Amino acid sequence: MSDLLKSALKKVEETSVPKVNVAALAYSGGLDSSLAVELLRRKYKAEKIIPITVDVGQGEEEIQTGIEKAKILKVDPIMIDAKDEFTEEWMAKAIMANSDYMGYPVSTSMTRQLIARKVAEKAVEMGADALVEGSTGKGNDQYRMHNVFTMFAPGRKVIAPVRDFDLIRAEEEALCTSWGVPVLEVITGGDDKTMWCRSIASGAIDLNMEIPDSVWMWYAPPEKAPDKPEIVEITYEKGLPVAVNGKRMLLKDLVPLLNEKVGAHGIGLIDIFEEGIMNLKSRELYEAPAAELILKTHRDLEQMCLTKEELLFKKSVEQKWAYMVYHGEWFHPLRKALDAFVAETQDMVNGTIKVKLYKGNTEIVYRDSKTSLFSPEIRSIKSSGFSQPMCADAAKIRGLQFEILAKREQIANKK
Repeated sequence: MSDLLKSALKKVEETSVPKVNVAALAYSGGLDSSLAVELLRRKYKAEKIIPITVDVGQGEEEIQTGIEKAKILKVDPIMIDAKDEFTEEWMAKAIMANSDYMGYPVSTSMTRQLIARKVAEKAVEMGADALVEGSTGKGNDQYRMHNVFTMFAPGRKVIAPVRDFDLIRAEEEALCTSWGVPVLEVITGGDDKTMWCRSIASGAIDLNMEIPDSVWMWYAPPEKAPDKPEIVEITYEKGLPVAVNGKRMLLKDLVPLLNEKVGAHGIGLIDIFEEGIMNLKSRELYEAPAAELILKTHRDLEQMCLTKEELLFKKSVEQKWAYMVYHGEWFHPLRKALDAFVAETQDMVNGTIKVKLYKGNTEIVYRDSKTSLFSPEIRSIKSSGFSQPMCADAAKIRGLQFEILAKREQIANKK
């Protein structure tokens, strides 16, 4: 028996656990939730385990892998399809709010809360007395899941076995090997994928660790990208992308298309230092080609269509929106209030933008909007527009405060 297995078994044996009758488990088929099945059996002595898989757009392959692993674990997951809700409601709000938390296009923090709500609702429906999820004590998801579990299934026990037994990743893997739990991770830490953004090995990326090309799903390194640029046209209506190259489609089809098309040109890799909910830094790696292009073009279109006052105030709203969602506060009343403001600004955000994609670069080459505030016939120095001498008096009025400031400085300097 290896030292890692001994250490893991000792932790499991010596840690006291609550009594569990019916456990509703957020089951993805990943290492953490798969191990949770065996821990619920072996340690918690759960009378009934209800695995619940929520499809938020992680892809058919990942869903099927989870189902196959469930067969080995001798459980039968309840499947809940939340793709439409995630894309048309959650992801749509993220686009309109230009969602960005420290360089991360808010995604996993949304899906965790959507999954938690679905699991909690099913737990209440089926009479579960405990809700179980696979978070570690080092990450952010434990807070997000707990908040939502508490709101939608109040009074139930909330259990996170990996955290509660203080297991490190290698100990989890040792337990899985010993107990016959299948482990299929390509890279330590696995990945969390939705169509909006893919989080890779969260919390497990070392400072100067090289990332093998084999981990990418959509992104091609620039040196492997096509030698010819490609023009992509995106059409927006009321702040949301509705067509690519003139073909109308729903977000759930548009975003996957752009992931493939944009990622192939070396676009979508995000490698950042992130300050998590516990205010501890980690190096985080994301793959988000569609999100990178959509957020860039949406912001650009807003610059054309919104007033200066709207833009400046919206930036502060966007920052608060992203902060709240990242910190597990999707269902907080303030987040809903922020949505109301964001939605009000989007009626005039309409138009078409063409972008040239080439070896890691995105260059906007064409813009058109019928609701634009860009008026070159008035503003451009190439047109008459209005009588320029009128601005002399306006400039004098705007400069009066500086005359007053200058007088004050003169008086102060005489003392």
